[in-house]
Amino acid sequence: MLKRIPKILPPELMKTMMEMGHGDEIVLADGNFPSREFGRKVIRMDGHNIPEVLEAILEFFPLDPYVRQPVALMEVVPGDDVKTPIWDEYGKIIKSSEEAKGLENGFLHIERFAFYERAKKAFVIVATGEPALYANIILRKGVVVDS
Repeated sequence: MLKRIPKILPPELMKTMMEMGHGDEIVLADGNFPSREFGRKVIRMDGHNIPEVLEAILEFFPLDPYVRQPVALMEVVPGDDVKTPIWDEYGKIIKSSEEAKGLENGFLHIERFAFYERAKKAFVIVATGEPALYANIILRKGVVVDS
């Protein structure tokens, strides 16, 4: 057991984030996302929602400052009448973290099937129990800079 590591983060996820390099991506997938179909590596966190996982991850995970939008969301399919208040929640979480500068240009919105293709290339998919629709989010890892 270690100090200051949120209990929500399983050891496998901490290890995986340590193995990731600059530019690697992590997908936080909602409960409807076909994680097993698209993930090279899948870590299950079924009992948790994405906002709480995102908040815990950002304690350790730098967002890439060298790309315009290091955070990507699956855009709503045209004609699908779905509200996405969870996106506002993501924005608040990121803005309150040390990674706020990574959100200066907002989120990148990716068409559903293009999102799936990008998820296939992700380092890891974290499959959560998030019930919100269109709650999938991709984070691009940046570099750790000692200050």
